[in-house]
Amino acid sequence: MTVDGTAGVGKTALVVRAARELSAQYPDGCLFVDLRAYSTQRRQSPEQALQRLLRSLGQANSQLPSDLEELTAVWRATTSSLRLLLVVDDVLDIDQVRPLLPAGDDSRVLVAGRRRLTELDADRRITLEPLDSGDAVALLTHLIGENRTSSVPTATQRLIRLCDGLPLALRIAASRLQSRGSWSVEYLVGRMAGDEQRLGELSVGDRSLEAAFRLSYDQLDTEQQRGFRAVGLAPTVEFDLRTPSTMLDRPSYETERLLESLVDASLVQQPRPGRYRLHDLVRLHARRVAECAPHEAATSRAAVLGLYLDAARTTSDWGPRGFPTGPEPVGVHFASWQEAEAWLDAAGGELVDVVGHAAALGEVNHACWLAEALCDYFVRQGRYHESRTALELALACVDRATDERMSAALRNCLGYTAVYQRQYTQARALLTEALDISRSLRSPHEEARALAGLGATELSLGHGDRAVLHVTRAVDLATSLRSDWVASMANVILGLVHYFQKRNDEALACFNEAHAHAERDGRPRMLGRPLSCAADVHLRLGRYREAQQLLRQAVDLVQQGGDIFLCARSLTRLGTAEQGTGNLTEAIGLHLQALHVQRTLLSPLTEPSYDWLETDIRSRLGRTFTAAGRVREAHEQFQAVLNAHSA
Repeated sequence: MTVDGTAGVGKTALVVRAARELSAQYPDGCLFVDLRAYSTQRRQSPEQALQRLLRSLGQANSQLPSDLEELTAVWRATTSSLRLLLVVDDVLDIDQVRPLLPAGDDSRVLVAGRRRLTELDADRRITLEPLDSGDAVALLTHLIGENRTSSVPTATQRLIRLCDGLPLALRIAASRLQSRGSWSVEYLVGRMAGDEQRLGELSVGDRSLEAAFRLSYDQLDTEQQRGFRAVGLAPTVEFDLRTPSTMLDRPSYETERLLESLVDASLVQQPRPGRYRLHDLVRLHARRVAECAPHEAATSRAAVLGLYLDAARTTSDWGPRGFPTGPEPVGVHFASWQEAEAWLDAAGGELVDVVGHAAALGEVNHACWLAEALCDYFVRQGRYHESRTALELALACVDRATDERMSAALRNCLGYTAVYQRQYTQARALLTEALDISRSLRSPHEEARALAGLGATELSLGHGDRAVLHVTRAVDLATSLRSDWVASMANVILGLVHYFQKRNDEALACFNEAHAHAERDGRPRMLGRPLSCAADVHLRLGRYREAQQLLRQAVDLVQQGGDIFLCARSLTRLGTAEQGTGNLTEAIGLHLQALHVQRTLLSPLTEPSYDWLETDIRSRLGRTFTAAGRVREAHEQFQAVLNAHSA
């Protein structure tokens, strides 16, 4: 049986405890040998280990050969008839272990080491992970007493997180508290706050967590050490092959081989196929050793921030070439915007951390560019809080950015996000500020964005005339700049003003113009929005077949683009169009599909228009049920609308 895991995770403690539990089953002897692979002491050779083991079984020194092959033969002859339990601890590789295997069929061997011995035939393999919260509290309580842990449960949990659940780290922390009676758990937590201090505090006497990690690092070859330094600089906790491959500038197949070797060395984890991560404290050590090669570290960081920026800009509604400032698109990382979006999706909630990581490194331009580019991605998924957080992180350091456009751009993005959150007063303030800054900096692109955003704000507040004033100027400016994204968005807003004022022909003309601009970039969401809006005009005019045609295209496009809200909105309008052509069964199915999308993929906690959308869908569904003669079901839908409004 083999036990592997990172330094300090408790491998020796486990196999020794297991040996004690099993000892009664092995009457001919329970033996322990420490090969000291990861020790400051001299490593023990297989020859030395065999000589010690044979002496333990009664062999005289004078009778033992010195040659490894001869020693192995003696050992196997001696153990062939015995029932032994052998613990082999701190193993480096299979060459150390193979000669020590006893010959008896009834013997058992427990092997512990940091490296996974995949070449060794084992009945069972165990990879140890850090302690969970409950076990870590129990260990800490056992070491420093219940009075010191139970009285400060929050600080105790914080200390456990800072120690990453590693038993060695917890024991070192407990030793410091034992030897400093005046220290509280909160005080030690304070000393460990910040990455720079944490590893330094986890050292007492000759026990040091960083020294243990360093021994693992020193056993790596040059290529593995380079890879370890690189993954320590990854801006997210979890990452795929693409991240270190970009940082190392190597093909993915080479990077995978390298990462898998680090997994076998217990320095990198693989939580699921194709995804990797480091324990928190191991990552801190990796970053420390990376700083010893500053030029290499700077190259890796620039590469990985460029990767995230490329992904964010590729998935934005602007497209990678729609941004007026910043790096030119690389075009080698992702074959399509769908691939880039799937890659960002895999990062989950860690994307905001990438912006914070860039800001903390002083890479202010990259922090700003990333926050701006991620805005569309976040908004269309209804992740408004993440959009705001990323933008605010960047805005906090924008004064240090060399790209002057960012001062207005980040405020425009914050205003854009606020409009979607229905925080119109805040949106107006941000967009007005962006407009003033863009004009003072002579940044017409940001001026056009600010005007379009102000138009959307005034439209939402019911100020149609003000909205027309802003978006008309935005359309003219965007057209002269050949900014198709701004021109399309502004034409949609202008079209909505005309729609609400019942100027149907003018509205359709604006939506058609918006669609024409969107076609130049070909982004599904930008194409789908004017089609869905134009369909509303046709529905009002009773042109159901025209609305059908537009909405079928719109649904397909916004589904591709990942805009959940617009998808549900378009589906229920397609249901109304189907009802208009007499296809009631299809209409009911579409309304129910829209309701399913709204209730399962949107959250009332994060989507401000959640209730409005549900009311719209249920009202349309109720009317379709009425037309189909299904009065009871229609009543249920209308009652649900009334209940929502009275709640």
